[in-house]
Amino acid sequence: MDLHFGDSKPTDEERAAVDALLGPPESSWEGADRSDADLRWARGGREARDRRDLLLPGLHAINDRVGWISDGALDYLCQRLTVPPAEAYGVATFYAVFSVKPRPATVLHVCTDLACAAAGAPELCAGIEERLGLGSGVSVQRSPCLGLCERAPAALAIRAGDPVRTAVSAPATVHDAVLAASAPDSAPEEPPAALAVPQAGQDGLMLLHRVGVVDPASLDDYRAHGGYTALRRAFELGPAGVIREVTDSGLVGRGGAAFPTGRKWQATASQPDRPHYLVCNADESEPGTFKDRVLMEGDPYALVEAMTIAGYATGAHQGYLYLRGEYPRALHRLEHAIAQARTRGLLGDDVLGQGYAFDIEIRRGAGAYICGEETALFNSIEGYRGEPRSKPPFPVEKGLFGKPTVENNVETLVNVLPILNLGAPAYAAIGTRRSTGPKLFCVSGTVERPGVYEVPFGATLGDLLTLAGVRDGLRAVLLGGAAGGFVRADELDIPLTFEGTREAGTTLGSGVVMAFDDSVPLPRLLLRIAEFFRDESCGQCVPCRVGTVRQEEALHRIAERTGAAAADDIALLREVGRAMRDASICGLGQTAWNAVESAIDRLGAYE
Repeated sequence: MDLHFGDSKPTDEERAAVDALLGPPESSWEGADRSDADLRWARGGREARDRRDLLLPGLHAINDRVGWISDGALDYLCQRLTVPPAEAYGVATFYAVFSVKPRPATVLHVCTDLACAAAGAPELCAGIEERLGLGSGVSVQRSPCLGLCERAPAALAIRAGDPVRTAVSAPATVHDAVLAASAPDSAPEEPPAALAVPQAGQDGLMLLHRVGVVDPASLDDYRAHGGYTALRRAFELGPAGVIREVTDSGLVGRGGAAFPTGRKWQATASQPDRPHYLVCNADESEPGTFKDRVLMEGDPYALVEAMTIAGYATGAHQGYLYLRGEYPRALHRLEHAIAQARTRGLLGDDVLGQGYAFDIEIRRGAGAYICGEETALFNSIEGYRGEPRSKPPFPVEKGLFGKPTVENNVETLVNVLPILNLGAPAYAAIGTRRSTGPKLFCVSGTVERPGVYEVPFGATLGDLLTLAGVRDGLRAVLLGGAAGGFVRADELDIPLTFEGTREAGTTLGSGVVMAFDDSVPLPRLLLRIAEFFRDESCGQCVPCRVGTVRQEEALHRIAERTGAAAADDIALLREVGRAMRDASICGLGQTAWNAVESAIDRLGAYE
């Protein structure tokens, strides 16, 4: 393999950022300043190539330290990892958080997605840009959902340096957002995670019962409130017994696909190829979704314990937690929790003295919705562009690094704790026969008490909105986020189960429930959804790459025309939507038309 580098050189700061991650270079081939080294051959080339998966952390290291990724910094990182610079450039430009062009050290991400748009994000952006003006040293970037929908509108300031500093402003005002960007260390502290849980402290909660009750930084407090009893139970049952309990409980994936978790674990555990891997998908980028963030911020040890159980059951000794890059507080909480668990013998070579080795490594995403798809996530961890893979083979056979892999999201994994603590029959008795257990819903929009709610499967949409305090003038509810569908205000008796929403012609998705009243212009929301999918399409397959662009173009035209002309574009939208649904490689393209279709057919959006 020939590696061709440019003439650009890294600055001392860029070199230091890479070396802090990879250690100092050992040869001129890796970039060491040794004139006597022979550059015609590479020492340790195979070992360097085996570290390709450190490409994404390396890009983060440079971007965190300097604020952008120069040609010299990229070349130096590629030298260290023996990665062709052209490939690394393709990876760096794939993610929205990175920039390969010079920009200020401070970037202010202002969410303009659905909940924030309904809460005045366009006016907020205009006010911030006017206040900061040119030459402020702050780059204002309109951003997709930041996962702060319960406090919309939201802004996230990131200031590069050593260390990188962040500040969140939500609900954001022009003054607070500018303060967060100008002086992140002086910005007001974020409210506790419990404020996102209106039910915090109530009896009967299973997944949220510790949020707002325990100190998320204290392992002792976690254990005093039932922590690590499930892991001890898992060791008593053995791997096969844990899988049997999860299977008998009826637990299905909470990320939207609703695949039986026990079957996935069993299929991975039975693979003879080794090693096995566990991946926790904490890259919740669906607009309107923030439940995983609240769990990680309010009860981080629960996720560490649940991942350990999943690894034990499936024969994995290494777990990867792929975390949204826009979740700085969740990152700090989980780094602390993992370090404490490791120190106390709850992670490492001998977990709880049971002879089982398991550890967790956090990998940060960098602003790519498509990486929520499991195989795109694997590519991202491995140091490639986050593009979905064709299936089969399925991840349980060939997943991360080509090895058997089980992948679950945060909510799915945390459900394993009550399954083992209560027993499968007691857990399965909650909810309905086909949708068992409790479910977390992210309620936002025009409600009095937005936040994460825990209700048993089978509760109706109206029951949930009553808890959240639905306001007068409700026009529509978006279920499942941008990839979901709209329902009318007179359809609140829909049962919140996978089968119930399916029968009603909509989807439960990841648990997004976004309410809109008459003050929110529906065509603008649909256009924002179309823009979102156009931006987030990875471009790998033609139906999605072209279809998302054509969908947005048609919606722009419809907004400007009426009558027969609009009818022609609606017919075109249906044709494009069918093509995307039938022929796209992954769920992004397959669902990109759902919300628009439901708004046209159920709400009469353009009548």
